[in-house]
Amino acid sequence: MPELSIDKLDLKILNLLQKDGRMKYSELANQVGLTTSPCIERVKRLERDGFIQSYTAVLNPKKLNVSMVVFVQVRLDRSIKNSFAKFRQSVLALPQVQECYLVTGSYDFTIKARVSDMDTYRKFLESDLLSIPGVQESTSSVVIDAIKESLALEI
Repeated sequence: MPELSIDKLDLKILNLLQKDGRMKYSELANQVGLTTSPCIERVKRLERDGFIQSYTAVLNPKKLNVSMVVFVQVRLDRSIKNSFAKFRQSVLALPQVQECYLVTGSYDFTIKARVSDMDTYRKFLESDLLSIPGVQESTSSVVIDAIKESLALEI
């Protein structure tokens, strides 16, 4: 499969769109020095080629009462058949889990979860996360203050 390439103009478009995905095409075109039609064509190509995966709204967790962030490291029992596959499948169904990564080190997965408070987290941990077949051990870190949160990529 040939490698897809992008130029400096595409990179400018991507940088602007990751800051404001609702930017009007006319404004985007103006900021990158194009007319609207070629700018639209470039954005559509970037979407089609997978450089732009999706557009989303960033919600305010405080307003929605899910401002507590917890990172959980999970170790699985490797003697249980398909424990990794079962864990992955189970985590996908948990709405509190925002991110889940298979990692190196002494734990197998790192999870970022958002909940309303410590009691809700305890229930989530006991009822949902630790009840997944194959979970052997977990350790949690509660976020005291978010210094930086960003979805932006350096390009």
